[in-house]
Amino acid sequence: MIIDDEPGVRALLNDTLRIAGFETVEASDGMSALTLLRTHKPDLMVIDINMPLMDGFELVERLRSNNDLTPVLMLTAREDKADIARGLKIGADDYVIKPFGIEELVLRIKAILRRSMKSTSMPAKLTCGPISIDDEQHLVTFQGEEVELSPTEYKLLQILVEKKGRVLTKKLLLEEVWGITFESESTVTDTYISYLRKKFHKDGFDGIKTIRGVGFQIQEPK
Repeated sequence: MIIDDEPGVRALLNDTLRIAGFETVEASDGMSALTLLRTHKPDLMVIDINMPLMDGFELVERLRSNNDLTPVLMLTAREDKADIARGLKIGADDYVIKPFGIEELVLRIKAILRRSMKSTSMPAKLTCGPISIDDEQHLVTFQGEEVELSPTEYKLLQILVEKKGRVLTKKLLLEEVWGITFESESTVTDTYISYLRKKFHKDGFDGIKTIRGVGFQIQEPK
């Protein structure tokens, strides 16, 4: 689903994504998108930040507050890191800055869709101390209490717990979670690790470790 108030951008995205093999529907603003969601259940939403009536931030906040975890790629004409951080914090999965390259956009969309799909190679149930992951129900709990995670947070935690005790490099995590297979200075891994810590570092548990200059690991409590 493409949500953007600029007809030219919507047309470009429609043409590009259809050529890449995707089916698309579109809305010109956030309110129209909410109406469209009553009859369409997209695999991913491309949402512009600057729109009339309801901007992209408010739309994502409404989706997440209604427990709609549809993956979201945000489009922004602003390179303000605060805007980007806000988008990720409220539940967006990635962002692209306008003007964007068509090839990069398609690669990012494919990466989001890959990581939002359930992994068939990992065990259905994983644990690390007070954290439990039930992949069949797509359920994460901390000491038996359910914890809501975005698709990206879920995938990152799943990989950490499945490989608990091992130090995972940023390069590996960027490739496994975000589909970034090229050299990148992206700090998105650090950002999402901080999100996981805010949700799981409590009641004496602080198992998500930073290994300076290398990457991250999750450890069982001693």
